Amino acid sequence: MFLTEEQELLQQTVYDFAQNELKPRAAKFDEQEFIDQDILTSMGELGLMGVCFPDEYGGAGMDMVCYAIAVEEISRVCAATGITLAAHISLGTNPIYLFGSEEQKQKYLPKLCSGEELGSFGLTEPNAGSDAGGTETTAIRKGDEWVLNGTKMFITNGSLAWTSVNTAMTDKSKGLKGISAFVIERGTPGFSVGEKIHKMGIRGSDTTELIFEDCHIPAENLLGEENEGFKQFMIILDSGRISIGAMALGIAQGAFDEALRYSKEREQFGRPIGSLQETQFKLADMATEIEAARHLVYHASRLKDAGKSYSKQSAMCKVYASEVAVRTCIKAIQIHGGYGYTKEYPVERMFRDSKLTTIGEGTSEIQRIVIAKNLLTD
Repeated sequence: MFLTEEQELLQQTVYDFAQNELKPRAAKFDEQEFIDQDILTSMGELGLMGVCFPDEYGGAGMDMVCYAIAVEEISRVCAATGITLAAHISLGTNPIYLFGSEEQKQKYLPKLCSGEELGSFGLTEPNAGSDAGGTETTAIRKGDEWVLNGTKMFITNGSLAWTSVNTAMTDKSKGLKGISAFVIERGTPGFSVGEKIHKMGIRGSDTTELIFEDCHIPAENLLGEENEGFKQFMIILDSGRISIGAMALGIAQGAFDEALRYSKEREQFGRPIGSLQETQFKLADMATEIEAARHLVYHASRLKDAGKSYSKQSAMCKVYASEVAVRTCIKAIQIHGGYGYTKEYPVERMFRDSKLTTIGEGTSEIQRIVIAKNLLTD
């Protein structure tokens, strides 16, 4: 895969950090169900928490490919840390960068881009998952304030975030065209973190409910124009799908790394199992699918960097890379045999982590709908 000098340098930097600092602690994060703060601090110091935002707002000023590289290399050893980074950038920070006023950008972006603070995004609700238009959270204008009521579900970085961009219905009569987005700060009266959600995989990432009970926020916390929220989060999700594609790619690559290493070390019938044709076929299929997924992820990233339409390609890279991640992890466990089913080897954790990539930021079914709609309207 062709990379620029800047992209190669970033890749090596993140690879070294992930392998030396993150990999030895990934299993611990999975067990304790949270990521140690010093890891997030270190990623901020490396410039990763604002990697694709302009330096005028405290970002590193790099491109979307660099962002995908960072998410991939982090997820290669710890998907929980990968999704924490991805949700912070693509969901928590990007909406403010794209749709915020200059005042909002100056207020929030420097702390978010430096990693001093985390961001989150509240779209999913108990009764609104794939049907994001079924938003039940409401926001009513009262003088110089908005009053929010409702509940958000499955929010990554939910209890850790300083800022949370949330959608709410501001005009029920308009349906999808009556949804708006708001920036809510931690500690705002009426805004609380609900239940911590315990998950099958990606256990180290912070996932919670968010609850709004007569939550009063200033009128200027409206993000962009009133009733433009649906358009905004469709744009955000297009970009976010590249994030999940990159995360899935990293998981797949990590599982392949482990399987390849094990196939060289493990001996059966008096020789390494990597010499067996059945193992070789598995490795060949894994490597081929991973390479194809990488091309899709990077292609979508480059289209975005070039300012071209990439909705179809982001859905393609997300659905393909996520399903490759699941298939690769299954093969990696099979190569490990009984040991692969134990926590002694990381492929067990990677398999649990991989499944989320086929669900988060739009299920595989939703991605196929997006792809088909693009094909039929081209």
